[in-house]
Amino acid sequence: MTGKNPIPEKIEANAGRVVAVGGGTGLSSVLRGLKKYVAPPLYVASTLGDGGEYPISDLAAIVTVTDDGGSSGRLRREYSILPPGDIRNCLVALADDETRLSALFQYRFPSGRGLGGHSFGNLFLTALSNVTGDFAEAVRVSGQVLAIRGRIYPATIQNVSLEALMHGGRVVKGETRIAKVRGRIKRLSLIPRRVKPLPDVMNAIENAGIILVGPGSLYTSVIPNLLVTGVAEAIARSKAIRVYIPNLMTQPGETDNMSVADHVRAIYRHTKRPLFDCVVINRQEVSSEIAKRYRAQGAEPVLADVNEVEKLGLRCVDGNFLEEHAVVRHDSARLAKMLVEEFVVKRRES
Repeated sequence: MTGKNPIPEKIEANAGRVVAVGGGTGLSSVLRGLKKYVAPPLYVASTLGDGGEYPISDLAAIVTVTDDGGSSGRLRREYSILPPGDIRNCLVALADDETRLSALFQYRFPSGRGLGGHSFGNLFLTALSNVTGDFAEAVRVSGQVLAIRGRIYPATIQNVSLEALMHGGRVVKGETRIAKVRGRIKRLSLIPRRVKPLPDVMNAIENAGIILVGPGSLYTSVIPNLLVTGVAEAIARSKAIRVYIPNLMTQPGETDNMSVADHVRAIYRHTKRPLFDCVVINRQEVSSEIAKRYRAQGAEPVLADVNEVEKLGLRCVDGNFLEEHAVVRHDSARLAKMLVEEFVVKRRES
């Protein structure tokens, strides 16, 4: 751990209650790592929730629902449901057994009139949502089917979309268009402007011991959750340890030339209040070969400007959290191990 700012003293009673906020592949990656620290369904032991074999006593994911592209966008337009894709990925990430049934949820039809491009999990959530008449209930039941280790909530059950005001005055509507447009985003908004959170979302935040925000696309996965009415306010007043996990690489047209501190400042501009106690900093450099390939696509490693982060009153927690394959991602196992040891186990032992 680096930096001058100490981690503030927070209540210890709820240390094992973890809330993760985000969307896209970033959130599902974090959940996949944290899952191993949560007791499997039907597990019964005296150590549960008190720092024993499974130190996380409760894990809740709050997922953005603004996606309007691909299979999710098609189902959203045709069936007037919330986009299921990010939630499907989180369900699979938290599944007790990521083999047969999880593989079925991730299966994507390669062709077929109407079916081509859809994943089975998206269709399952759509059908179950129509049967139950409640998308949140469909997610809950799907979690039971997959025996997930945790709970998953859409940030809101209202039909919501994104609107971005660019520097220069241009307005871009829709998550897909925002992600593709070139230019710096000045202000992101939800349409409609006031969107009610799911009550379970507020309850999870209020009872959390640790709140994790990110990793994920700053403007299309992270900030949209924080614009839902009451969510940022609840995080700001929470007695939990609040941790921001920034992306490892910039995203062309969305976060060009933005450092870690710039990411935090952008979040604070939108929420109009400071939200975090700590920031996770990756210290491992991206290999020259991978960096070259990313540069050709207009992306660079996010600058870890620790001094600027500390000026914002935040503690930096650093380590090697890099995983390189075809793409650069956080290593879910190493990241989860650090998060649990630093913010759950140590707090209980102190």
